[in-house]
Amino acid sequence: MIKRFIFLFWGLFLFALGIVMTIKSNLGTSPWDALHLGLIHYLPLTLGQVSQLTGILVIVASCFLGMKPGWGTIANMYFIGFFMDVIMDNKWIPDPTYWVFQSGLLLAGILIIGWGSFFYLSAALGAGPRDSFMVGAVTKTGYPVWKVRTVIESSIAILGYFLGGPIGIGTIIIALTLGPSVQWAFSLVGKKAQEIEHDSLTIRLEQ
Repeated sequence: MIKRFIFLFWGLFLFALGIVMTIKSNLGTSPWDALHLGLIHYLPLTLGQVSQLTGILVIVASCFLGMKPGWGTIANMYFIGFFMDVIMDNKWIPDPTYWVFQSGLLLAGILIIGWGSFFYLSAALGAGPRDSFMVGAVTKTGYPVWKVRTVIESSIAILGYFLGGPIGIGTIIIALTLGPSVQWAFSLVGKKAQEIEHDSLTIRLEQ
């Protein structure tokens, strides 16, 4: 169990680090991060706190879709935002000024998010709030994953854009490469994300 928690928190830290790297590239962020960065213009909260707030709302919505959160889901909601603020406040990631360094930072961030996803999913303590919501929507609607994910991500991107979030070429690159980055991390260690059986919060409490 200790190993699973180490995997979980190491994965969440890497995930947060990768997100900050994509933001600092200044080439455009993922749809959800564009939403978060848009919201901080209107809320007296840090970027990490906005991420936590939207995570809570998504978890609640997922519960209405029949998805039970796990400890990993709750940890994902809180600690990714927490680690993001720590990284941002301590200025661990520089602001590149040349497009070569911006592109390198963006791609490195995508790779790190892939490995972060591998570690926290391998802990099998629950998928992230946004992934759980997507799975719940797929289950309820019966539509294929790609259609549901496209609708969700597109809607969030549009909302983020109108709130002033940074939508750019990086957003497109992230959309096209983040999935393969996660798959690549799993393939290197000979695992498949879909074969992981996550513990729900209720199962763990009953134990």
